[in-house]
Amino acid sequence: MRLSPGLKKKYILPLVIIVIVVVLVVIAAVFFFTSKGQASAQQPINFPHEAMVAVGVQCLYCHSDATRSPSAGMPSVQKCMGCHQTIGTNQAPIIQLTNYWKNNQPVPWVRVYVLPRFVYFSHEVHINSGVNCETCHGDVAHMKDPITKPVETLDMGWCLSCHEKQPNASQLMECNVCHQ
Repeated sequence: MRLSPGLKKKYILPLVIIVIVVVLVVIAAVFFFTSKGQASAQQPINFPHEAMVAVGVQCLYCHSDATRSPSAGMPSVQKCMGCHQTIGTNQAPIIQLTNYWKNNQPVPWVRVYVLPRFVYFSHEVHINSGVNCETCHGDVAHMKDPITKPVETLDMGWCLSCHEKQPNASQLMECNVCHQ
């Protein structure tokens, strides 16, 4: 079926407008659902990772779920107080921590890294494959301030740029690896 020139003009403009709107919505969704656009989080305790690393505490001591689950997890207040019942008890952050412990409350940390729901990411797979925490989270060992915003964008392009360098790149470039 062929359309007359008058009908073509009548349908082309609305079609172009629809295509433009769809493209803009997709671009906005990609920006919204990546960590690039996240604002800085105000953490409840001024927690300096640098101080912990300086005394030999490794990432996986506090974030032990990273070796066995998709989430790295946050240490319980009880785990923190295992050391801080005797170490640094007069320091302001430890006093705040102790108050949470005495009140039997978890520290209400504000999540910094938030991936869209359509992205599957597993700390376990990455850690057990030899990827260092610093690869995605930056040089936490030298961060004087609490982590309040993502160090890396963690968008699809950033992840794929790492996946393509791996020995099993052809498998890691499949969509269903991250979009399950």
